[in-house]
Amino acid sequence: MRIKPVLCALSAVAAAGAVGGVVATGSSAQGEDARTYVVLFDQGANVDQATQSIEAAGGTVQKVNAAIGLATVRSTDGDFAADAAARPGIKGAATERSIGQVPAQSRTQRDRDQVERLNAERQAQKAQGGAADPLSGYTSPGDPLSSLQWDMQAIHATTAGSYATQQGTKDVRVGIIDTGVDGSHPDIAPNFDRALSRNFTVDDPIIDGACDTDPDGSCEDPADVDEDGHGTHVAGTIGAPLNGLGIAGVAPRVDLVNLRAGQDSGYFFLQPTVDALTYAGDHGIDVVNMSFYIDPWLYNCASNPADTPEQQAEQQTIIEATQRALAYARDRGVTLVSAEGNENTDLGYPDFDDTSPDYPDAETSPHDRNIDNSCLNLPTEGEGVIGVTSTGPSGRKAYYSNYGTEQADVSAPGGDYYDFPGTDKIANPANEILAPYPKAVGLANGDIDPATGEPTNAFVVKDTKNGQVAYYQYLQGTSMATPHAVGVAALIVSEYGKKDRSQGGLTLPPDRVQKLIQKTATDTACPSPRLYHYDGLPATRQVPDAYCEGPVKRNGFYGDGVIDALAAVSK
Repeated sequence: MRIKPVLCALSAVAAAGAVGGVVATGSSAQGEDARTYVVLFDQGANVDQATQSIEAAGGTVQKVNAAIGLATVRSTDGDFAADAAARPGIKGAATERSIGQVPAQSRTQRDRDQVERLNAERQAQKAQGGAADPLSGYTSPGDPLSSLQWDMQAIHATTAGSYATQQGTKDVRVGIIDTGVDGSHPDIAPNFDRALSRNFTVDDPIIDGACDTDPDGSCEDPADVDEDGHGTHVAGTIGAPLNGLGIAGVAPRVDLVNLRAGQDSGYFFLQPTVDALTYAGDHGIDVVNMSFYIDPWLYNCASNPADTPEQQAEQQTIIEATQRALAYARDRGVTLVSAEGNENTDLGYPDFDDTSPDYPDAETSPHDRNIDNSCLNLPTEGEGVIGVTSTGPSGRKAYYSNYGTEQADVSAPGGDYYDFPGTDKIANPANEILAPYPKAVGLANGDIDPATGEPTNAFVVKDTKNGQVAYYQYLQGTSMATPHAVGVAALIVSEYGKKDRSQGGLTLPPDRVQKLIQKTATDTACPSPRLYHYDGLPATRQVPDAYCEGPVKRNGFYGDGVIDALAAVSK
């Protein structure tokens, strides 16, 4: 693997410029032992004073988010974080990444990745060839692949459902905080807002691969690129247009804004995430999709005895910085929607974490931690965030989906490859969610034959219209459930929103959006018995039985119920 010069790997968000209260300062120090840190200022601290304290502690400021009071800093001093935290104007510091050190495992290689790609099953499907058969019983007039969209049927986002009442409007802006969005995809482009889109991060060759092997040959990607595919899939579920090609999203006429904060490899670091949220608040974004957790801690614990004092301070910094950013965005009209996660864990009773910290691994490899409900999965468990669990096509809680009576606000289709146990529908790609797939990523992954342009396996579907060729892939995860809820939120703002006199377009207070989403969701009872066992899973996918707590009106599996697009715009 070619290692790009340190300056490129750690550069500030040059593509974004000085936006959302983010200003670049200083220059990057050189040296093999350099680290980058995120430094949180005291609430209301003077930026100049805080910068002086950082420099006195041996750090070089690369950029500052003045709205939140968060700086990206470079230092070669191993004691920088503790030294800086003791100085005037500084609340705390957290290591963001170490240069020249490769994690023991990338997130794309872990079973607990944000999106379950089911590699073993995918390889089996490749060997069989052919295309996935749609699930029987699902028919829907609309775009050509709508019969494969059981998810839209489940939430009544069809031509006989919400499409006939409200399809969204360009006056409603939806921000996708993710790995990027392929703005050139034929089923994304009509609704893609190139002018407002931004990239808040830079590819890191250590975890994302060599720059010259990227589809665009660069580590500094424009704001219409997605070299992972995750963000494009999410964007399509939210707002792919009704245009006679491929699929349609929940809100097929809304404005889609790429707010890239994730690395190609699937990592989401604190500073880009905070910058994306700040930008959303400052630029009239109405809803944001957050299908990720902020690295390197799956659970942020303020005082876990298994962590060192430095690690405890780091997690305290992440908790406060994230909450500041969430509050900043929500106070400015941004409805916050986030995925619950894919560990089949009751987030109200978490008890173990052996995946944190997941980066950097050279010095602080993941260690076993007994945890409790005081530990937070962020941004999902941040204040003011709508948490979404995932269902399969049968309506059951997906086998991987996290849950919890405190954390689950609503549920939405996210796919379940192993749904319908004991029938011929189990282990079917069509049990997952079909949405747009960047062609360049499909070619790089071997999912598209470069000679014929045809899919090489049943997880990928191709459609054409008037010479336009578009690809779609099946994925599952709470990452796939969340954009359905985001789409419904966008429909609500489109239907009930008022003119936004400061930012243009429409606006609706987030608390009203949340109330309408939850009020119009379909009440769904816990299974009987409540301790649910997942039959039919292979040995590599076995999960513990999941206990559903709570009444039909609100329970740990479904929250206030399964979202309903038609009901949400028919009050």
